[in-house]
Formats: sequence, C-alpha cells, structure tokens
Amino acid sequence: MMDTRAYLDAHFPQFEDELKDELAAVAEIRHIPAGEPLMRTGQNIRSTVLVAEGRLKLYREGQEEGEIFMYHLEPGNACALSMVCGPQQETSGVMLKAIEDSTVILIPVTSMENFMQRYKGWYNFVVETYRNRFEELLTLIDHIAFRAMDERLVYYLDTQRQKSGSSKLHITHGEIATDLNSSREVISRLLKKLEQQGKVKVHRQYIELL
Repeated sequence: MMDTRAYLDAHFPQFEDELKDELAAVAEIRHIPAGEPLMRTGQNIRSTVLVAEGRLKLYREGQEEGEIFMYHLEPGNACALSMVCGPQQETSGVMLKAIEDSTVILIPVTSMENFMQRYKGWYNFVVETYRNRFEELLTLIDHIAFRAMDERLVYYLDTQRQKSGSSKLHITHGEIATDLNSSREVISRLLKKLEQQGKVKVHRQYIELL
C-alpha cells in the first residue's frame, strides 16, 4: 500500500514537490469498497476529493426516485463539486459512489485558498478540473435534450470502453438503465437492436463492443 506522497507522485505529477509535501501533511487517505458512497446528497463538504485508485461515479438523485449519471472520476481526477462548494461550506447536491474498490486523498477545504494563492500547479489543476467537468456536463445536457435514447446508449457504451480500456463491459442492463435514467426493458430492447446491427454482442456476464 502506497503512502500519500507516493500516490501524489504517481497520479499528480503536475504538482510542485513543495505542494506535494504540504498535501501529504494535511491529507487523509481513505479506502472505499465498491458500492459504498463517499459523498451523499445534503452532506456537508469538508474535503476536496482527489482520486488515487479505482473508479467513482457522480450522479444526481431525483426528488422522488431515479437518478441521472453525470460523470466518472478516475486516478488523477478530482471532484470539482468539492472544490466549489467546500470552501463556501455548502452541502452536496449529488451522490459520489465507488463503482470499484477505490482509494481517495481527502484534502481539507480550509487549505484550498492557501494552495490556490501559493502554488501554480494547484491553481492550474483546479481550473483544468472545472473546465473538464463543465465540458462533460454540457455533453450530458446535449444528450438528454437533443438525442434519442439509442444514440445516448451508443455514446454511453463507447465512453465506458474508453474509460475502462476494454471492449468487454461488465455492467448490467439495470445499471445502464439507472445511469441513463431509463428502464431496464428499454435498455435490453435497444441492446438487442444493436446486437442485430452487429455493433455489440450481449453475453451473460458482460457486453462486448464490436
């Protein structure tokens, strides 16, 4: 198991050595089992989340039921929401859950302003994180507002392939339906259609993109 500095060296090489030392001094390493939430809706945000290992999913819950998938966080990423809301002592409006066994580095939000002022590496990282997440949210809005579900499904599967680095996606029809705010029946029907078109192969334990 690596220590905090080793995680920072491995996944955040853009940070200055002095910044890594200061981050390591104040950070908390937390290991999150797959399926366990790290952040809940309405929870006070006290730490900025940097991802060191694994994969987490950020999503918005409906007022009564359902949820909408927003984006994934992987090693080298940070939760932009924790950067925005934490210093203002605001509560979370989303859920953040590990979909694989994951390790995160928690940085107290009280250190954010200090690091922003003193370290260009941290400043650039925060700005880049905001920009990337904003672009992902624009893509999400575009798909929800302007694209049919079959197009959204193809884009979703392709994104999962790029993120995982594998054409074999170990994900259930129900999980896809949840992420796309649809029903399992609709997703199963669309996957069957894609299979007939020769774009995917649906196996018992996984979906293979052709």
